[in-house]
Amino acid sequence: MRRGRLVLALAAAATLTLAGCSSDGGDDTDTDAGATSEETEASGGAEGTIKIGIKFDQPGLGFQDGSEYTGFDVDVAKFVAGELGYGEDQIEWVQSPSAQRETLLQNGQVDMIFATYSITDKRKEVVSFAGPYFVAGQDLLVAADDDSITGPQDLEGKNLCSVTGSTSAQRIKDEYAAGTNLLEQPGYAECVTALTAGTVDAVTTDDIILAGLAAVPANEGKVKVVGNPFSEENYGVGIPKESDKCEAINEAITKMIDDGTWQELLDKNVGASGYKANEDLNPPTPAACA
Repeated sequence: MRRGRLVLALAAAATLTLAGCSSDGGDDTDTDAGATSEETEASGGAEGTIKIGIKFDQPGLGFQDGSEYTGFDVDVAKFVAGELGYGEDQIEWVQSPSAQRETLLQNGQVDMIFATYSITDKRKEVVSFAGPYFVAGQDLLVAADDDSITGPQDLEGKNLCSVTGSTSAQRIKDEYAAGTNLLEQPGYAECVTALTAGTVDAVTTDDIILAGLAAVPANEGKVKVVGNPFSEENYGVGIPKESDKCEAINEAITKMIDDGTWQELLDKNVGASGYKANEDLNPPTPAACA
């Protein structure tokens, strides 16, 4: 009996000794530190989340498909957010229709907007901008086999589609071809449908938006961007007036351009359309922050 108690006592002492070695050793501590490091890397290092406004309905630029968000604006936003210390899992995507962008920034509903957002003096009265990160221009989308339209002046007597509320089609009628017949549709997808059906001869808006539409698999080989832009639209990153992120965003944009990522993202999202950005204006140099 006494011998049995002795064996039990020795076993208990050995167990305590092993437990002490385990708690004092560095292996477990290193494992925990490694896990923390991985979590920090995944989250990008910054705390909390960042709310980024994009379009949800522009293929090739900002497009929502279920829980997936794709497009050039989306990829540029991810790159910039990463440079600011935010991982993709920390981004909250917020739908930002054109008419609501200033309001979303003013009300603090978003921290930044990447949504084909042209920098204008009027907009700078209420919000601020970093960038630009792309310079677009009004252009035309025509049938792939149509070589008769090389610019807005060729639309005399032809049918032109644009979306309701847009001024781009009316601008062509006022400044280039008074005899243009205008057709309005609720969205650009409907305009492209009208184009492929032969109902209209051309669609007009910014060239990269047209390129995104042309890159949609259902449209590949059926339509093309003319490639003769006749305006200049500087796409900037919209930020609230009081934001202190302008310089950091500009640095991120510059890095993205210098290391080749900018071109890779452009090719990835609209390259299938055959579109080439205006090399005289792209890639742009971000303007000095106000």
